[in-house]
Amino acid sequence: MLATVFTPFIFPADSIPPVIIQKLQGEIIFDGIPDEPAWQLTESFPFITHSPVFGNEPDEKTEARILYDEKYVYIGAWFYTKDPSKILSTSKLRDEIKPDCDWFAVIIDSYNDNENGMSFWTTPAGLRTDMEVFNDANGSYLYEPLNLSWNTHWEVKTHVNEKGWFVEMLIPVSSLRFQEKDGQVTMGLILIRWIPEHKSIYIFPRIPNEFGPYSMWKVSRAQDVVFHGLASHKPFYITPYALAGVSQLNELNEAETDYEFSRDQKLDAGLDLKYGITSNLTMDLTLNTDFAQVEADDEKVNLTRFSLFFEEKRQFFLERASIFDFKIGQSNTMFYSRRIGLDEDFNLVPIIGGVRLIGRKSGWDIGLMNMQTAKSDSLPSENFGILRLKKRMLNQHSYMGGIYTSRLGLDGSFNQVYGLDAVVRVTGDEYLKLVWGQSFENDFANKPLVLTNARYFVNWERRWNVGFHYDIFLSGGGPDYNPGIGFQRREDYTVYGGTFNYTWMMPAASPLVRHGPELTARDYFSQSRGIRESAMLGLHYLLEFKSLWQCYFGPEYSYENLLELFELSDDVNIPVGNYSFLQLTGMIMTPMSQPLRMFLNFEGGGYYDGQVLSVTAMPNWSISSTFVLSGAYIFSKVDFSRREQHFLSHIGRIKAQLMFSTKLSASAFIQYNSGSHNIISNFRFRYNPREGNDLWIVYNEGTNTDLTREVPNPPRLAARTVMLKYTYTLRL
Repeated sequence: MLATVFTPFIFPADSIPPVIIQKLQGEIIFDGIPDEPAWQLTESFPFITHSPVFGNEPDEKTEARILYDEKYVYIGAWFYTKDPSKILSTSKLRDEIKPDCDWFAVIIDSYNDNENGMSFWTTPAGLRTDMEVFNDANGSYLYEPLNLSWNTHWEVKTHVNEKGWFVEMLIPVSSLRFQEKDGQVTMGLILIRWIPEHKSIYIFPRIPNEFGPYSMWKVSRAQDVVFHGLASHKPFYITPYALAGVSQLNELNEAETDYEFSRDQKLDAGLDLKYGITSNLTMDLTLNTDFAQVEADDEKVNLTRFSLFFEEKRQFFLERASIFDFKIGQSNTMFYSRRIGLDEDFNLVPIIGGVRLIGRKSGWDIGLMNMQTAKSDSLPSENFGILRLKKRMLNQHSYMGGIYTSRLGLDGSFNQVYGLDAVVRVTGDEYLKLVWGQSFENDFANKPLVLTNARYFVNWERRWNVGFHYDIFLSGGGPDYNPGIGFQRREDYTVYGGTFNYTWMMPAASPLVRHGPELTARDYFSQSRGIRESAMLGLHYLLEFKSLWQCYFGPEYSYENLLELFELSDDVNIPVGNYSFLQLTGMIMTPMSQPLRMFLNFEGGGYYDGQVLSVTAMPNWSISSTFVLSGAYIFSKVDFSRREQHFLSHIGRIKAQLMFSTKLSASAFIQYNSGSHNIISNFRFRYNPREGNDLWIVYNEGTNTDLTREVPNPPRLAARTVMLKYTYTLRL
């Protein structure tokens, strides 16, 4: 009674007492059936409904318990179901969680930093999916604060019967990096159950669904849990690989008079090593790094005059990638890992090797990476270095940090960048972000603390998605600023703008979850010329239904001041001049809980001195837990009738996934791009008996579709590769 009375005075409003995790007493048989007496010696965590209506009691009985010993953290879950025939399981593929199947997720903020988390998912089929949560899950429908490609070592087994489905997870202590203080370890914990049949999310602890689409991943709202006497284990994994393959290529000769056919055989080997130096620092070493199994990039059409951003897909650079994150807004960053091992045209550059050190020391998050590439046709041999530091300050939701990157070529070229950043929780849900950075390289003045070679960003936002919320900013980049290992869409500019929303959360009787308007404004000026370059004003309306339908639509006004010719394609261009135009844009998403679902995006209206219509359709069909089809069709048509110029683009993608079990799968990915007149095919077979052990068989082919578009005429076959790769992890 006294604890109940005095708890509000002992604990601040945004915290609750930590939960003590009990040590395992007895034995657990790892079979997916949590029926051992040891499970009943600890209490289940109390779940509530997260959505569609926050705070309701769950309609289905849901229990989860956690135990631990020296080697493992054990998680048992009981997902009772009134009608077991409605349990959905539509995939067996590693690292694939879809909203059309039941799933269970565990999010662990192992450092308890209220910003980053490790997530472990499973389904009734017993598949394994793990991911990183970063930036306290602050994202949007266009920006996902999750890294699905992160993998670590853990195991799960499941069981389905007439009462429901059940889970046992084993997470090795060596897979969790944490800090011990006074004999105890404190972590953040979130547990989530998704039931597509009810379109319901059950969650522990009580995290409201008012922080946007990623509310349930918000680690700053996680429950603190305490482990007593939990000792860190230092992981030591050695993963050698062997690769054999053959490549065929048709390319222009030096005189550009004909195509020459070449055939190359490859036999190679390499090594990855992971070692826990201390309880908080882990080192990764890679030698002769290879990414033969990586899926091809999605083909895209670019109707802007700025660079396209392609996501990283290579595993080495994805693991713990959030520690190196140094974003300036959503589309600019001081570290873009695709600069390493790829040239400007995305051709492979051999990576000799590298080292990465990640962890925490004296409250500082540390990320250190150094990679060495070999000489290629387009680039000299180069060394890439990155150092990232972050430390919490002022309160649990604020930090300061910095980054340093270097790119040094054996030809004497150099590029160095430093950056400083801070995020401050000013009060409540009000946050201030400050970023400053400068670059230094050959043949530039390289003066410190001037705007010419600098980049800055000031942002104030309200991280709350109910009522009035906003995100306003001022940013700019000088004409000489060049992040050698980073990405920026445009240069030499100053921009100010913001996004302003008003969101209504609807009562239980309404078919809507939330709805409201969104006003977006941007105004760009050239720093060196002092004139307006671009401006945009958009007013959209968002509707999110309890049935999981979503739509987003509204007008957008654009102003463009072209100072040089904009070449849309080889025979279509836009002259220098001032342009104002109005478009209608929108998005429709069908319920993601259905086996057949669709994402539709469109824009149409004015485009400089012409008209544009662009439609993207992305269907996904989960035919069964063994077979899934997905695809995309992107149609873009631009007409400049007065100038009698026309641009037409078709991009088609189809992907088939065949999942024989959670360990054996095959996929086919075929893309067509009318702009580049080619078809790209990618076929992959994977056998993954356990984490770290993989057999890959990969077939890639590029085919020309227009054989008369140029002289000399290209052959039908552009390139073909067949590769076999085997990796085996030794756990020492």
